[in-house]
Amino acid sequence: MKKVYLSSNVFTAFIERLNFICRHFDHIIVSFSGGKDSGVMLELVHMYYQKENLKERGIKISVFYLDYEGNYRETQEYVQRCIGKFNDFDYYHVCLPISASCGISMFQSTWLPWDPENEELWLNEIPDGAIHLKNHKFDFFEVGMSDYDFQSKFCQWLHLKKRANRTAILVGIRTQESLNRYNAVTRTSTFSRFGTIPWSHKVSHNVFNFYPIYDWLFEDIWVANAKFNFDYNHLYDLYFQAGVPYKNMRVANPFHQCGVQSLKLYRVLEPNTWGKLVGRVNGANFASLYGDTKAMGYRGISLPDGHTWKSYVDFLLNTLPEEVRKIYVKKFKTSINYWLKSGGALPVSVVNQIKNSYFKFEILGTPKNNRRYKQKYEVVRFIEYPDDAPNKNFRLLPSYKRMCITILKNDTSCQYMGFSRTRDELQKKKEAIKKWNALL
Repeated sequence: MKKVYLSSNVFTAFIERLNFICRHFDHIIVSFSGGKDSGVMLELVHMYYQKENLKERGIKISVFYLDYEGNYRETQEYVQRCIGKFNDFDYYHVCLPISASCGISMFQSTWLPWDPENEELWLNEIPDGAIHLKNHKFDFFEVGMSDYDFQSKFCQWLHLKKRANRTAILVGIRTQESLNRYNAVTRTSTFSRFGTIPWSHKVSHNVFNFYPIYDWLFEDIWVANAKFNFDYNHLYDLYFQAGVPYKNMRVANPFHQCGVQSLKLYRVLEPNTWGKLVGRVNGANFASLYGDTKAMGYRGISLPDGHTWKSYVDFLLNTLPEEVRKIYVKKFKTSINYWLKSGGALPVSVVNQIKNSYFKFEILGTPKNNRRYKQKYEVVRFIEYPDDAPNKNFRLLPSYKRMCITILKNDTSCQYMGFSRTRDELQKKKEAIKKWNALL
């Protein structure tokens, strides 16, 4: 996306975006996670709500928090301070057994917070006033449904409950955090937007996500906290004191792949919680010890003596549970067939760099699709699937080494190799078998 320099600061830009949203929407859902970004957004929305008299204008504000069961004490206390803090807002603190991403175990691609069959293993108790399995009124809810599916259907359900004309879901993501978040607000398709607004995404009819702080930097969050004296999650103070890099200061599902590198901090910051985490999901202790090392695909990994990257892939596959191995084998075969038969699109600059290398390939011309490329691309078909690839363009090029790293990262969706995210294939299969057996 072309960089645009505004004459105003990010705070003014945020207010202008809220002005736009409130001109077109009569119901706003603040998606709250307990982290720094959504926390600042919640405070700013309340400030704006009071200043612009949104109550008199008939604009309703709801706050939605999906509790993943395992949180630091500081996060729990901060969430409790925020839920119910502003009297004019409606709050939905949800503690339901939904399927959450698990990036630490070779035996399960997801885990189930608030699992009714393993209540004795819960990391925390359900807070007073929360929505749980025994008191929820969601006709769409199913035990084990994915968290993303739940969030989408919940917002649609709330839109109907509030009898809103249009519902805007404010999501506190910033493009500085990751490439995926950058892509979320730079997509070229106008079909999935609200009008021509790039920082929006259609959820369903008259329900849209908006990312009003997408261009804020890490520093902007803390300037706002200091300038307006906002409350915040003091876990970030502990992170800072522990020397955690800014990019790793995350508040999320404790077993999510993005938090693997900082999982070990539970041992230091909250030993009691850590003891529960070890018994909650297979692989937690291993991930805490090796989460930021080459053992799990982080930093540079080296090839064991006597192996090629291809033979190392076979070795790693043989160490996996059968069902997990099948997932990888299927996707690895897809990658091999794709690059050796139809070919894949690569930037011309990358193609020129590998022309004088050991790679054996042929150029098939420009891509024949409707995708809008920001630079020149050529379709390349490899004669042999590469064992390794130049470090500079490693993620773009196919290689058996890339497969090894994918396995070590426990990336069953193979996003590291460029595959789109799948919806918990392994866990869904297990749940389907479990339900079927229950009927027998």
